[in-house]
Amino acid sequence: MAQAPLLQLSGISLTFGGDPVFDGLSLTVQQGDRVALVGRNGSGKSTLMKVMAGLVEADRGDVVCAPGTSVGYMEQEPDMSGFATLGDFAMSNLDISEQYKVEIAGEGLKFDPDRPVETASGGERRRAALAKLMAEAPELMLLDEPTNHLDIEAIAWLEAELSQTRTAYVLISHDRAFLRALTRATLWIDRGQVRRQELGFENFEAWRDKIWEDEDIARHKLDRKIKAEARWAVEGISARRKRNQGRVRALQGLREERSGQIRRQGTAAMAFDSGPQSGRKVIEAEGLEKEFGGKQIVRGLDLKVNRGDRVAFVGPNGVGKTTLIRMLMGDLAPDAGTVKLGSNLVPAIFDQSRAALDPKMTLWESLTGDKEMRVSGAADQVMVRGTPKHVVAYLKDFLFDEGQARAPVKSLSGGEKARLLLAKLMARESNILVLDEPTNDLDVETLDLLQELLDDYEGTVLLVSHDRDFLDRVATTTVAMEGDGQAVVYAGGWSDYRAQRGAVASAAKEAENAAKATPGKGGKSGKGGGTANVPGLSFTEKHRLEALPEVMARFEAEIAKLEGFLAQPDLYQKEPVKFAKGTEALAERQQALAAAEEEWMELAERDGG
Repeated sequence: MAQAPLLQLSGISLTFGGDPVFDGLSLTVQQGDRVALVGRNGSGKSTLMKVMAGLVEADRGDVVCAPGTSVGYMEQEPDMSGFATLGDFAMSNLDISEQYKVEIAGEGLKFDPDRPVETASGGERRRAALAKLMAEAPELMLLDEPTNHLDIEAIAWLEAELSQTRTAYVLISHDRAFLRALTRATLWIDRGQVRRQELGFENFEAWRDKIWEDEDIARHKLDRKIKAEARWAVEGISARRKRNQGRVRALQGLREERSGQIRRQGTAAMAFDSGPQSGRKVIEAEGLEKEFGGKQIVRGLDLKVNRGDRVAFVGPNGVGKTTLIRMLMGDLAPDAGTVKLGSNLVPAIFDQSRAALDPKMTLWESLTGDKEMRVSGAADQVMVRGTPKHVVAYLKDFLFDEGQARAPVKSLSGGEKARLLLAKLMARESNILVLDEPTNDLDVETLDLLQELLDDYEGTVLLVSHDRDFLDRVATTTVAMEGDGQAVVYAGGWSDYRAQRGAVASAAKEAENAAKATPGKGGKSGKGGGTANVPGLSFTEKHRLEALPEVMARFEAEIAKLEGFLAQPDLYQKEPVKFAKGTEALAERQQALAAAEEEWMELAERDGG
C-alpha cells in the first residue's frame, strides 16, 4: 500500500504587489525525498518554502501535511528574543536527554552555544538555527541556503550528516557541488510554474535546456502558423467573410496564446573591463608573517602573483583569508616579510559584508551616489566604464525592473544585493579583481555567467569562496590556510588542492613507515636490539592535543547534566521513554569521553617522546 505524502500543495495561488508569484501550483513531498528546489533569483523559491512551512498563507489552494508529520524550517533571520545564548535558543525545544545533539551540531557547524545572542553575528545566528533544526530532526526539513556563512569544513560536515539522515528534505542552495552530492529529485520554479524531475541536480541543466529548446521550437511553429493565418486573413477574408468567421476567431486565439506566453528571463548583461594593462608581476610576497588579535594568521609565506593569475584563498572561517588579501593588496602592513606590488594596478573590490551597500538607500541612490559612478550635472545618469548611461537602463542590464529603481536596498533578496554590488563593481575599469565571497546567493545562471566573465577577464583575480564547484572552474592557484599560520600554495582549484594534499600526506606516511623499519634510523634492527622511534606530532595532531582538554570538559559537563536528569525520583515510572533516551545518551557521552581521554594520552605521550 502506497504511503501518504508528507506534504501536499494543491492549487496554490499567491500574489505579491499585483504580480502573481504562483498560480494553480501543485506538488508533493514524499517520505525519503531529497529534493533540490532551484530557480532564478526572485522566482519565488524562498516564498514557496515558506508556504510549505506554513509561514506564508496562499491566496488560494491547500497545504496538507500527513497526520503526525513534523516539518522544520531553517529560518534565515531567526527570532532569538527571550534567549540569553545561542545554545539556549538551539536547545529550546529539546528534552535534556537530547540536548547533546546541539553540542554535536555545534562542533560540526562551528558555532559557540555559549555566545550571547546580543553579540552574535548574523552568520552565527543562522548556524545556531541550522544546529537547532538538525538536532530536532523533524520528518521533513526545509533548508533555505543552509551553506551560507559556512566554511568548507562545516559544509562537508553538513553534507555528511544529510547524506546519512532518513529525514526527507527540500534544499535551496547556490552550491552546485552540495546539490549534486545530496539530491535525488529536482523542483524547478520557472515563470510561476513548478516542474519536477525524479533526478538530482546533476541532471538539472540538461533537463532545463531541453525544455527551453522544446519551447523555442513550439514558439517558432506558432509564429509560422500565425503568419500564415494572418496572410490568409488579409488576402481572402473580404470574399468569404460570413463563412470563415470561425477561422478569424481562431487566428485571434493564436495571437492571444502567443502574447500570453511568458518569456524567459534573460541573463544579466554583465561585463568586466580590464582597463589599462598592469605589469607582468602583480604581487610578490616574501617571508610574510602576521599575528592578529593574538592569533597567527600567516607564517613565512612566499607568493608570486603574475598578470592573469586566478588565485583562490581557502580555509575555515576566521582563519584570516581576508586579512591576508589586505596585506597582499598593501592595505595592511605585515609583522615581518615584504610585499611588492606591480606597476599600474587598478583594483576593484567585492566585499563579502556588502559594506558598499547602504540598506536605507534606494537602488537609484546607491548607483548615482557612488562618487566613481557620478555624472556631473546629470542626476539620472551613471558613468559605466567611461560612458554615461541612464541609471534605469543600467539596472535593467542586471535584471532589475524599473519599479525596483526607487525601492530600498534592504528590500532586495541576497542574490539581488549581490547583483547590485556587481553592478557597482563592473561600472569601473580595473586590472585586478578582489572577490570576497562573490557567489553567495547567486542563481546557477548568474554563477555560470560570472565564471565566463572571469575566464575572459584579462586582469588578475584574487578570490575567496567556499563554493567548491566555482573554485574548480575559476582558480589556477589555491592558497590553503589551515590555521596557526599555515598557508600552503597549490596549483589548480579545490579538487586539485585536495588531490595534492592527499598525495603529500600519503608520501609523508610512507616516509614515516620507512623510517620505523630502517635500521639505524630509530627503527628496530634486524637483530632486535633497537627500539622503535616514536614520531613527533604533526601540525594537525598538535592542534588536536591542545583542543582535547576542552572537548573532554564538555563531555564531563554533559555527563553530569544527564546523571542529574536520570537521578530524578520516579523518572523511570513516569517518563520511561525519556529515561531510555537519557540512559542511551549517557552511555554515548561516557564512551566518547573514554575515547577522548585515550586519544589525549596517546598524543601527549608521543609529544613528550
